[in-house]
Amino acid sequence: MLTAFARSFQLSPRPETLAVVDLGSNSFRLEVGRVEGDLIRRLDTWRETIRFGAGIDPRGNITLAARKVALGCLARFRERLSGLHPSAVRAVATNTFRVARNASTFLPQAEAALGHPIDIIGGHEEARLIYVGAAHELPASGEPRLVIDIGGGSTEFIVGRGMAPERLESLRIGCVNMTQRFFAGGELRAGAFRAAETEARSFIEGIAVDFGPGHWRDAFASSGTALALAAILEQNGLSDGGITPQGLARLRKRMVGAGHIARLSLTGLSADRAPVLAGGFAIMMAAMSELAVPRIMPVGGALRLGVLYDLLGRTIKRDTRQVTVESLSERYRVDQPHARRVAAMAKALYLASSPQPDPALAQRVEWAALLHEIGYSVSHIGFHKHGAYILENADMPGFSAQDQRHLALLVLGCRGGLSKLDALFANADLAAQMLALRLAVLFHHARREIDAPRMVLAIGKRVRFEIARRWLKAHPLTERLLEVEREEWRQLGRPWKG
Repeated sequence: MLTAFARSFQLSPRPETLAVVDLGSNSFRLEVGRVEGDLIRRLDTWRETIRFGAGIDPRGNITLAARKVALGCLARFRERLSGLHPSAVRAVATNTFRVARNASTFLPQAEAALGHPIDIIGGHEEARLIYVGAAHELPASGEPRLVIDIGGGSTEFIVGRGMAPERLESLRIGCVNMTQRFFAGGELRAGAFRAAETEARSFIEGIAVDFGPGHWRDAFASSGTALALAAILEQNGLSDGGITPQGLARLRKRMVGAGHIARLSLTGLSADRAPVLAGGFAIMMAAMSELAVPRIMPVGGALRLGVLYDLLGRTIKRDTRQVTVESLSERYRVDQPHARRVAAMAKALYLASSPQPDPALAQRVEWAALLHEIGYSVSHIGFHKHGAYILENADMPGFSAQDQRHLALLVLGCRGGLSKLDALFANADLAAQMLALRLAVLFHHARREIDAPRMVLAIGKRVRFEIARRWLKAHPLTERLLEVEREEWRQLGRPWKG
């Protein structure tokens, strides 16, 4: 048997405190919560309004000034996070990181400043997490409900029932970019409101059929924009509760009458919300018009709370990512007994390749192995290429954009030549993951149980791979396949020893 199979891998104890960092387009937020059974009680919230989404230049790059402000904020967050176990902290980045051309080069700097990895999450994943957070804040109900979240750079729409989202959508309109486009300099003109609302409606009308009133009973909004609008409408006598189209129409009249945001006097309007109020207002008015929403009630902190509960799920073995992997395996009719055999060996080989293996990366190797034949649903010829495409483009709840690319890369490299991945092998740990998966696939070429021999695997500048010669002589095809594999790695500059 593989010596690695005998290893026991201990999970970190369930944390008492969890923390999330939300790198939004309007503000960066840090939220800390205490775990009490299956619930999370909020302990501390820190928010810095940095208008990160406004710091993108005409070429689509985050400006130097915006990067400096962001790094300073993250360094302050790092101090608050000190002492927490890495597994108890998750940082997520949203629309600005999704669209900025230089996000990939800025990301390592941001991670170094924060002291934790940062996951760039896709729009649908952001929407899922928003709904999870909102559902934990709202009263239990089996009725379908609509949740809208107007962020700085994007707006998410979700229809769900209970704790489960059923329909998810993310549109690239947010309070920051809409304000920049239509209310530059703080001017509040009637024509600008008409143009902004028309622009927002042109986006929202494309989802109106799936998110209209026939699909939900009650409507909620979870963003800072929604909380601000609800407070302004209620405290200024413009609404009898929550956000209504009539109340918004009265507010628009007040804003146009002021003519400029600096002259707008409203109870409940904070100084940090005022600069992006008009853009957020236009999106809210357009959403209520296109989706025929009579009233929206606010609910706070949904994305951050959703991330906290998702993180809690990972610590108590209700990991959303595992559910996603199992769902994809079933949907694409993967040969699951074969995939589990490959996954067991791949994970064991990776754990054996390092004296201090990373548990998160070991889990990635296992998931990649469980899904390595997902491309068979397209064709057995080039299945690894089809599988990589599926994994890179599928909706995968729980996975960040980086996670999906990593899984796709491993699946792409599980078979065939390695020259297509040459540039990626400067990272020794990535090379270890790839080799562990490729060897597991190779040893299970007959698609049946095998009496696995004792193997030793380590990767540095050279690959150390040892296996009993007697076993190889009894398995000549495997021996030949290993010779081919050895040559592939030699050509990449990682010769084998042993």
